[in-house]
Amino acid sequence: MGKVTGFLEIERQDRKYAPASDRVRHYNEFVIPLGDEGTKKQAARCMDCGIPYCHNGCPVHNQIPDWNDLVYHGDWEEAARNLHSTNNFPEFTGRICPAPCQESCTLNLDDAPVTIKTIEQAIADKAWENGWIEIQSLRDKTGKKIAVVGSGPAGMAAAQQLARAGHDVHLFEKNARAGGLLRYGIPDFKMEKHLVDRRVKQMEAEGVTFHYGVNVGVDVKAAELAKQYDAVILSGGSEKPRDLPVPGRELAGVHFAMDFLTQNNRRVSGENTDIQDPILATGKHVVVIGGGDTGSDCIGTSVRHGALSVTQLEILPQPPVRENKLLTWPDWPLKLRTSSSQQEGAERDFAVLTQSFSGENGAVKKLNCVRVDETFKPVPGTEFELPADLVLLAMGFIHPVHEGMIQELGVSLDARGNVIANTHSYETSVPNVFVAGDMRRGQSLVVWAIREGRQCAASVDAFLMGSTVLPRV
Repeated sequence: MGKVTGFLEIERQDRKYAPASDRVRHYNEFVIPLGDEGTKKQAARCMDCGIPYCHNGCPVHNQIPDWNDLVYHGDWEEAARNLHSTNNFPEFTGRICPAPCQESCTLNLDDAPVTIKTIEQAIADKAWENGWIEIQSLRDKTGKKIAVVGSGPAGMAAAQQLARAGHDVHLFEKNARAGGLLRYGIPDFKMEKHLVDRRVKQMEAEGVTFHYGVNVGVDVKAAELAKQYDAVILSGGSEKPRDLPVPGRELAGVHFAMDFLTQNNRRVSGENTDIQDPILATGKHVVVIGGGDTGSDCIGTSVRHGALSVTQLEILPQPPVRENKLLTWPDWPLKLRTSSSQQEGAERDFAVLTQSFSGENGAVKKLNCVRVDETFKPVPGTEFELPADLVLLAMGFIHPVHEGMIQELGVSLDARGNVIANTHSYETSVPNVFVAGDMRRGQSLVVWAIREGRQCAASVDAFLMGSTVLPRV
C-alpha cells in the first residue's frame, strides 16, 4: 500500500497525450510521463484494502501494493526488483496492456482506480535509465538444449526464464527480427521498437541464441527439431485471421488488418522500404471492420498516412458508457472505451453488418451495410452505403496457422483449432513438445502471453531436471 490516507487526500491524475495535431505527424510515442513526484503521489493513493483484488486482475500476479509502497517511499530500485520478479517485460505491459488490474482496484468502485499501469511503466523505465537491469543466472549450465519457436512475448518470456535456469536455449523466428506482433503488429506510436531490441540484447547476454529468418515447418522440419532438442516450445501465436466471405471480397483494396500494420511497421523501421504492393491509406476513404485494439491501430496508422476519412464498424451494439459496478467489479467490465487513435478523428458505428463490397475496375469503392438487432439479424429498411477506397478487416484471429509446423508435428487440437495443453504441464500430445501463449489459449493479451511463457518455462525445467528453480507465477 502507499500512504494510509493517500486515497482520501490525493486526487487521481494520470498521464496525458501530446495534442493530436502534433502526434499524428510522426510514429513516436506521445504519452507525457507524470514525472517522479507525480508518480509517487499516485502510488501513495494505493489503499490498505485488505484484499488486493488487483493481484487477481493481473494475469502475472504483479505484487502491485508492494511496489506502490516502495515508489511512495522513494525506493525505486527495490520496486524494480519486485516488479521484475513477476513480469519479464514490464515496459511492454506498462505501455500496451489494457490494465485489468486497474479495473479490479478497490478505488475503481468510485471510478478513481490507482494508476497502476502508469506506475508500472515509470518503474520499468527508471530501472533501464539507472542501469538496474542485470544479467541473471539461477543455476549452472545443465547441458540441456531447448528450442523455442516464435519470438513473441510468450516465446521471449519462456526463453529468458529457461536460459536463466542454465539451459541452452535457441529461439527460432521466421521474421528478420524478434518480437512477434510486439514488433510487427503494434504501431511504434504505441510502443517504440528499441524497447524490444534492448530486451533481446539482455537475453543474448543471458545465453539465448536467436535464429532469424527460420520458418519452422518450412525452412526446417519440425520433426527434426524435436529430435535435436531435449524439449521444444511452440509459441508462434494465433495468426489465422478471421475473414469476411461476402460478395466483392476479392476486390483490390480489401485487406487483412495485420497485413496493413505489418507492412507499415517494416516501413517505419526501415526493415523493408521496397514493398512491391504497398497498402497505403493516403488520400483514401478508409473503413475498418472490427472494434478491437487491432482496428484501433489501423485507425491511428491510417490517420498518419493522411486518409481522407476513417470509419470503424462493429457488429456488436454500442456498450454502455459506464458499467454497473455492483454487477461487474472486480471483473473486466463491458463498457465504451475510446482509444487515443479513435480520438484522432475516426467515426465509429455499432450494430452494423457488411453484406457486400462494390467496386469499379476491380477495386473496392463502397460497402453495402445493414443494421442488425441484438441477435445479429439484419433489420429490414436499415440498409446504407459507405464510400471506401481501402477496407481493413480487423475481426480478430481464429487459431494458429496449421499448415507446416503444427500439421507436421501432429499435435492434438481443440474445437477452436488451438493446440491442446493444460496450464499445469503445458505439454502437448507429442512427447517433449510444449505450447504457450496464443497458440494454446487463442488470441489474447500480451500480459497473458508473458504469464504462459513463464509458467511453461517452469514446467519444461521441471520436466528436464525433476524439479525447477523457476517460479510458477
